[in-house]
Amino acid sequence: MTGSIGPADETPEFVRLVLDVVRRIPQAQVMTYGDIAEYLERGSARQVGAAMAGYGSAVPWWRVVNASGQLPEQLRGRAAAEYFAEGTPYDPERERVRLARCRWDGSA
Repeated sequence: MTGSIGPADETPEFVRLVLDVVRRIPQAQVMTYGDIAEYLERGSARQVGAAMAGYGSAVPWWRVVNASGQLPEQLRGRAAAEYFAEGTPYDPERERVRLARCRWDGSA
């Protein structure tokens, strides 16, 4: 994650919506990029990924993974520490979360 969120008037609306969803993902659970786009009924998995890459450093970014349960390779080591700390079902050999056990659907 490279960017951080600036003043609300400088941050695109879609990015603000994505970051709001990510902030609400409970500990030990994850959503995929596509899940977030579907939940928002806006954008695509790629657009969510771009929002996270540009602005996601201020939110629990490790809780957003690709459809196979992984993060980009350069983030996996840092994410693994977060997964273990939170108790997220994680397979260290395959470097992916176990989506069937920890996928969040956005419900309260």
